[in-house]
Amino acid sequence: MKNILIINGPNLNMLGKRDPKIYGSETYDDLLNKIAKKSDELGVKTEVFQSNHEGALVDRIQDALTDGTDALIINAGAYTHYSYAIHDALEILSIPKVEVHISDVENREDFRKISVITAVCTSRIIGMGTDGYLMAMEEVAKL
Repeated sequence: MKNILIINGPNLNMLGKRDPKIYGSETYDDLLNKIAKKSDELGVKTEVFQSNHEGALVDRIQDALTDGTDALIINAGAYTHYSYAIHDALEILSIPKVEVHISDVENREDFRKISVITAVCTSRIIGMGTDGYLMAMEEVAKL
């Protein structure tokens, strides 16, 4: 059975409260339920970790080196655009890594078009709403 780690960065726990035109109306609990259902469907084990703190995200990524994680899906939130600490932690992992963004960051503010983590991820899914997580799960489950 594959072990997939899903990491969510700052403010993702506020889904359903943030601008619904951009992020949709689903809550974070809705997202967690979708992930659990997809895990059962794919026959994979998932762990979801969310933090608003950069160091906690780096620590959890580093833990994936030795905890049996087979693949990582990450929505680093705002840290996507400037966290070289998260970039460096991801770079160490030699497992598939998928960068996910709920909104289409390529068609938003200029600063959101910059991702310092794309270069160290296997692939990127943007603008598919929370279904992007499910698409990423399907992708890594096939590997």
